[in-house]
Amino acid sequence: MNQNAEVIFMMCSHLQSDVSVKPYEPAEWSKLAQILLDADLQPSDLTTLTDAEFRDMYLDTKEINRIRQLLERGGSLSFALEQYENMGISIVTRADALYPKSLKLRLGKSCPPLFYYAGNLQLAGKKAIGFVGARGADDHDQQFTESTVSTVNSLGFAVVSGGARGVDTMASSATIRNGSAAISYLADSLVKQIRNKETISAIQNNQLLLLSAVKPDMGFTAGTAMMRNRYIYAQSDATVVVRSDYKKGGTWNGAVDCIKHEICPVLCWNKSEYRGNQELIRMGAVPIDANWDGDLTTLPVKEKEPIQLTLFD
Repeated sequence: MNQNAEVIFMMCSHLQSDVSVKPYEPAEWSKLAQILLDADLQPSDLTTLTDAEFRDMYLDTKEINRIRQLLERGGSLSFALEQYENMGISIVTRADALYPKSLKLRLGKSCPPLFYYAGNLQLAGKKAIGFVGARGADDHDQQFTESTVSTVNSLGFAVVSGGARGVDTMASSATIRNGSAAISYLADSLVKQIRNKETISAIQNNQLLLLSAVKPDMGFTAGTAMMRNRYIYAQSDATVVVRSDYKKGGTWNGAVDCIKHEICPVLCWNKSEYRGNQELIRMGAVPIDANWDGDLTTLPVKEKEPIQLTLFD
């Protein structure tokens, strides 16, 4: 890690169980990062600033002490990280060149300061199509998913999903069987995922990248799952909704959020029996069927102001 990455790790990682000092959450880090940018400073400068210089940035004594305590965790955090590295888990921060650039471009300051990951980070640089859907997917959903995955794989796309059972797992497994790559943004339990034999094999074959913005042994929460959905859409050139419930569930909420914020084009299986799918199409998702040829050039794309990338935001 470079010096900026080390500081982001110390400021934001939850690896250490000491509850006496609370690591920075993504929104808190983005706010502090902006303060540093405005002062023409970098994260590494936090290690040398005096109290007076901190106060010049309108930080109070409580916050200054919090920063200093977090920066003192280097040794214990390194030990904790080494244990995870022995399992095959590493970290990447917003100060690293291999941090998923599409997330920076599409989410800006709302992308997390760091990810824990297993696999080859260069896979995150591939063009990719997202696949999302209900966990209770049936055989028809699986057939549509696998057929559509084969279509996009034939055009050179990797597949992005959330690693959950149902459509996510169907899509990832299909792209790996096809000899293509899968990228999975996990909402929880990275440690548990990398114990699976098929997962280990896919990682070793350079076909699978797992990323998680939460501590590798953390359990499931609805909040982290919702943010995970954003990462899927931000990583994708377009995202296919295979099956969505109506006005409930993570697939519905994630798709609505993506349509609202125009993170990427949303494609939706135009299956008349699925009320959630039909409503998403009414809201702006592009209808596709089993004959979709994978062409993205005809999709409506709204021009957005480019986000300026900096070393650490």
